Amino acid sequence: MNTSLPGWPLDSSPWHPGEQLAQTHAGVRERMEAVGRRAVRGEMPEQHRAFFPLLPQLFVATVDAEGQAWASALFGQPGFVLSPDPRTLAITLRDIGDDPVVPHLQAGSELGVLGLQLETRRRNRANGRLMEASGSRLLMQVRQSFGNCPKYIQTRRRLPSEARSHVPAGAGASLTDALKAFVARSDTFFIASSAGPAAEHETGGVDISHRGGLPGFAHWEGDALVWPEYQGNNFFNTLGNLLSEPRAGLLFIDWCSGDMLHLAGRTQVAWTPSAATAPAGPAPLRQVRFTPERWILRPGASPWRWTFDTYAPELQTDRTSTA
Repeated sequence: MNTSLPGWPLDSSPWHPGEQLAQTHAGVRERMEAVGRRAVRGEMPEQHRAFFPLLPQLFVATVDAEGQAWASALFGQPGFVLSPDPRTLAITLRDIGDDPVVPHLQAGSELGVLGLQLETRRRNRANGRLMEASGSRLLMQVRQSFGNCPKYIQTRRRLPSEARSHVPAGAGASLTDALKAFVARSDTFFIASSAGPAAEHETGGVDISHRGGLPGFAHWEGDALVWPEYQGNNFFNTLGNLLSEPRAGLLFIDWCSGDMLHLAGRTQVAWTPSAATAPAGPAPLRQVRFTPERWILRPGASPWRWTFDTYAPELQTDRTSTA
């Protein structure tokens, strides 16, 4: 181990082969090797450790026994996620109901987490392995920790009261028109992806990422969901995973009702976006096509209700600036 590295603590690359391939496609491979060694850490800095306990929700990703990635969110009063030391996150589970991720949270399982503060657009990421998963307690050993920029995040304000629904979840293979409409009107979703079994242990695992745009930025072309990939930080965590393992899980949340829609399916990455009509916004650099194979709808599964505040500055137009 090379302890002189300012960020990444190992001599090997902080990027797994899929991420390296994506960076090569984008023409940033050499530059991102140097950036990754500064930005990706083997443990959480103090500001990240102080950040996670502020959150009332934590977005998470894992894979099932077949290797399918699933995205979800865990909830609690601020403080339900703690960091007892720089390489550990402790999560207290409550009211998990029929969450499709929770059955796969076992000791030894890979876990990706995203802390996102909707009021401020601040977000931090970590991935690693569960050391303990017993009862209502999860202990995650952090393998990689890094921050993300605030691009494309809509700000929202959380209402003070909690609301829980006990309506049973629905599930199926083919999406109904109502579920497609749920997706099409969203301005935010979360994507879980996996590097697959071939990636190196230190840099593989699972990841959960945010995607944001104007309503309709993720749109249907027949039975496939297509969304643009805007300019980001060039880490290519998600696209690199999808090049290694095309299966992904999506999470859509109705911020007003608390409904949560989980999708599982397969992706195709297009490095040159098509000319298909999409809402106004930044110029897409790439495009992802997602074909859903399974869906789970959990009415009112989130205890929190949120009011919309503003679109991300990168998305501001005359139509959105006063929204």
